[in-house]
Amino acid sequence: MNAPLRVTWTQPEDLIGHELRQCDEEGRDTTEARARWLAAGGPETPGRGGASPVPASPRLRELAEELLDQLDALPRSTETREPTGFTAIRAACPLWPAPPGPDRLAPGLGDRLHAAWLGRAAGCLLGKPVEKLELAAIRELARATGNWPLTGYFTARGLPPELARAHPWNRRSAENSLAENIDGMPPDDDLDHSLLALELIRRHGREFTTGDLARLWLDELPAGRTFTAERVAYRNLLSGVEPPETARRRNPFREWIGALIRADVHGWTRPGDPAAAAEQAHRDAVLTHTGNGVYGAMFAAAVIAEAAGGRSDVHGCLDAGLGVVPPDSRLARAVRRGRELASAEAGFATVVDRLHEEYGRYHWVHVVPNAALVAAALTHSGGAFAGAVTRAVSGGWDTDSNGATAGSVAGLLAGHPDALGERWTAPLKNRLSTAVAGFDGVGFDTLAALTLQEARTV
Repeated sequence: MNAPLRVTWTQPEDLIGHELRQCDEEGRDTTEARARWLAAGGPETPGRGGASPVPASPRLRELAEELLDQLDALPRSTETREPTGFTAIRAACPLWPAPPGPDRLAPGLGDRLHAAWLGRAAGCLLGKPVEKLELAAIRELARATGNWPLTGYFTARGLPPELARAHPWNRRSAENSLAENIDGMPPDDDLDHSLLALELIRRHGREFTTGDLARLWLDELPAGRTFTAERVAYRNLLSGVEPPETARRRNPFREWIGALIRADVHGWTRPGDPAAAAEQAHRDAVLTHTGNGVYGAMFAAAVIAEAAGGRSDVHGCLDAGLGVVPPDSRLARAVRRGRELASAEAGFATVVDRLHEEYGRYHWVHVVPNAALVAAALTHSGGAFAGAVTRAVSGGWDTDSNGATAGSVAGLLAGHPDALGERWTAPLKNRLSTAVAGFDGVGFDTLAALTLQEARTV
């Protein structure tokens, strides 16, 4: 007999625990809702994944739906310092970047974009097999195969069987993302969303609307390739909910990392103009996210735009990113903390341990700890490619997404595909597999050329 179908990231009983935690972060009073949920036998702590192993009873599911709506209606005490509207965000940022000069397209942009695409793919690929694993497991697996500190892709060669059983690789990635079986870049949502953002701009220009993005998703993005906030927003669209309410309606993942992983193309197509990149990323992000989830996308887009403009100083790029984020927000404080620790500690493992101590209360896909880790990895490495991606992945949490973002930034800073090193780029074979129509098997050189065309558009 086939097992019952459990659709993850959408069932009310699976969402309610995450919603209670998210409301706590936003300063909403969850006392009554939490008490009713626990009294009915609901789990106190949500799991790491997207679904409980056993379906809820009809009574418990009905209560979860009622409580989700009740929690959606609660006021948010953090709204003043963590707004979602673009005008309010900009007003809260005293260091908002100035517009670029007429020479914003510095020489070598094509090479930088090529390196960024490759860097994003390589960093993502490095993190794929250990996604969802605890930090201690990542360290054990790498040490057992002589790859700690990380110097290359993960491998199962020489791994003791008992350790392999105790810490299994990510089941979606073990067959195509270990050093011994990589054959081009396998499918991954971190790259799918980069392709979709590029297609969005090719169809609608850089003045696209959030509605344009929603329609593109419905046309080109398979629902099964969405996760967390993206899956909830997709479901909301199919139910007739319009943006930006798609980001709020029964969406406890609204401050997770999903919008940040969609931000690169907005930075790549606005080289030297972090403010415009951030505004572009905002229009994308509000389809699925609010507050810090939106800030993560704006931060990444601004950092990437500054690096795409030819700036070689990673610290200046990170400054530009912080300039588009409300300084009193949780994300800004976490990014500053990551940079502070990375500047003070000689060993990156110590930085990671401190970050996990201070931000371990968050889910491993939440944007706040992951943004802090990426900022720390870029700071500690000085923006050098291998140092940035290996540090970002070795820090745990959302390993493939963090490796991808760090690789994008560091690729731009490296300035040329050859500067990344063949050990990272050769296994990619200049080939990307994807479910996004029209792009399966595309080369990274082709993607760079398409991105350059949009970046040059006035």
